[in-house]
Amino acid sequence: MSTIQPPRADGQGMTLLSRAPAEPVDLAEVAVLLEENDAVAIAKQPLLPRTVLRTANGDIRVTQMIPPGHKVAMRAVSAGGEVRRYGQVIGFATKDIAPGEHVHSQNLSVGEGLELDYAPSSEYRPVDYVPENERQTFMGYRRKDGRVGTRNYVAILASVNCSSSATRQVAEHFRNPEVMKAYPNVDGVIPLGTKGGCGAHYGSSDLGILQRTMAGIVDHPNVGGYVILSLGCEVNQPTDLIESTGLGNGHQPTVLTIQQDGGFAKTVEAGIAAVKRILPAANEVTREPIPASELVVALQCGGSDGWSGVTANPGLGRAADEIVRQGGTVVLGETTEVYGGEHLLTRRAKNAQVAQDLIDRIHWWETYTALFGASIDNNPAPGNKLGGLTTIFEKSLGAIAKAGSTPLNQVAGYGERVTERGFVHMDTPGYDPVSVTGQVAGGCNVVVFTTGRGSAFGFKPAPSVKIATNSTLYANQEPDMDINAGKVLDGVSLDDLGQEIFAKILAVASGERTKSELAGVGEEEYNPWIIGAML
Repeated sequence: MSTIQPPRADGQGMTLLSRAPAEPVDLAEVAVLLEENDAVAIAKQPLLPRTVLRTANGDIRVTQMIPPGHKVAMRAVSAGGEVRRYGQVIGFATKDIAPGEHVHSQNLSVGEGLELDYAPSSEYRPVDYVPENERQTFMGYRRKDGRVGTRNYVAILASVNCSSSATRQVAEHFRNPEVMKAYPNVDGVIPLGTKGGCGAHYGSSDLGILQRTMAGIVDHPNVGGYVILSLGCEVNQPTDLIESTGLGNGHQPTVLTIQQDGGFAKTVEAGIAAVKRILPAANEVTREPIPASELVVALQCGGSDGWSGVTANPGLGRAADEIVRQGGTVVLGETTEVYGGEHLLTRRAKNAQVAQDLIDRIHWWETYTALFGASIDNNPAPGNKLGGLTTIFEKSLGAIAKAGSTPLNQVAGYGERVTERGFVHMDTPGYDPVSVTGQVAGGCNVVVFTTGRGSAFGFKPAPSVKIATNSTLYANQEPDMDINAGKVLDGVSLDDLGQEIFAKILAVASGERTKSELAGVGEEEYNPWIIGAML
């Protein structure tokens, strides 16, 4: 076999070979075929025209430039025919596809012929739990209500956009290390501003979801105390927020109101004083050994690419399975990025009702997007497509891999408190900040975020572990990435990657700072879903 020429940079983040190899190369050396019957393989490196791929079914000559992470056809597919990856349908050919062709937007779409067999609970398998006395532990904060935190923040919650600037000015006072040195057990004071809180329909379910989300973020095991800042005349009245959600557990939270407390500057001063009163009590809590069963981990991906479903997401799925085996909880979100693969989850549902709950949410999204002249399959995003993803079916099948293989025990509403252990799906949009806001409001105390393009993401109050899907991204953005899943393409097993991710989650839950935290990322991502009409 001839030696492949050294790559050269093309200035666009891709490497190009100077010429095609003169002799055939084994498919496994340059591409990944996930299932024997898949119609496509995924290029591990740029494949130049005239490259000959040696496969079990004969040689295939590459006819077009195939960028890394993109799909090369393994066999002929007639127009209208199914194209499979992961052993599942990712779309239908819009024209005849010949072996060796680049399979992407120019010849593949979701079509209209996909029929899914939901077969509720048909693949349900009970979990083989680790005995309680053998479960791993982390150093966490045990709260009075029994829940466990991985961080210890004090928060300032804005009930409306008009008080959001005040929350930021209050928090700014406590960025001074000299101010905070007396409180070594407090991770910081965080502002939770909002773009909503008014212009909504008073008394609506949409406002109720916003209030539930706000309450879940501050009544959270990662928050040791909080203050609410209000304007005064907003639709989202703090009294309603407190009464409808039970905030304070019978004790009245501190509420400061700009219109009643002397205006903006005086309210900021009062907010600083209120936080100073909270800090000593928040500082009293200390870390203690906690069983891994108290982990509640948000499974998230953003800036996905063609490798997301091959490396990082299934690696995270292995870690998710281990968390569930330890008695813990993992929460998948992004319902719009389950679309087309939801049958893989309904088959794992613990009962028919849980399966139906997910199906109902899928139908809701079909109706919701249609109201705006859109469709769920208006996805992947441009960056996803540059990374090799073509259809929402393909993206969803890769995204679902984050959830591992354990039973689906609950389908939670957006920002709703997660009440079941094990694998839970939360109904959220695919937009990362909005999705994670709902997951954390539901009780997630750690976030794990996979990315193939390099999303700049963090989330306070829950630490976010970032996983790169490929080694090129990890090398380019190493200060932002906690784990490199790209080494799977070099022979590291998914099981080993899963154990590495699980160990990192335990370390971060014990206080180790993630790359996002070290970079100061995570305050802008709090973004409650504003669903209804803006009046």
